[in-house]
Amino acid sequence: MGRIGQALARRAVASGMEIIYHNRNRLDRKIEQKYDAKYVSFDELLRTADYISLNAPSTPETLKMIGENELDRMKPTAVFINTARGNMVDEKALAKALKEQKIWAAALDVYENEPKISPELVSLDNVLLAPHAGTKTIEDRNKMAEEMAQNIIGFYEGTYEVSRVN
Repeated sequence: MGRIGQALARRAVASGMEIIYHNRNRLDRKIEQKYDAKYVSFDELLRTADYISLNAPSTPETLKMIGENELDRMKPTAVFINTARGNMVDEKALAKALKEQKIWAAALDVYENEPKISPELVSLDNVLLAPHAGTKTIEDRNKMAEEMAQNIIGFYEGTYEVSRVN
């Protein structure tokens, strides 16, 4: 529950949702209190969450972190959301889980083999497929350019912690 997860938590809390989360490291108590968020194990998150939103960097540890085993542990009423990276989800297992109604629905804006979208997912009625366009606004592009410039200047001056994208 980093920057993106916390932004999602703000919106979820405003919608009356309860927040449970799993993270590599537990958040500071002040952040947990801000969202009334409860830290749980990955297994408990999979077994109990109504909505599971994947918001993590792509690393060797997160490659295919959602597969058949993880989908089988989700509630049949669960909605799975992936806006992180496509390689973190086994799309064949996801399509199978959706087709067999092991989970209720999914929403994706990233895909395992971007820009190709799995034909199995395209044919299903219980999946929302959207283009990965979260940073395609002028405002976001300007913010990204400013951050990049700050990173470059800070790197040479030794005054700015360089942002990393995985």
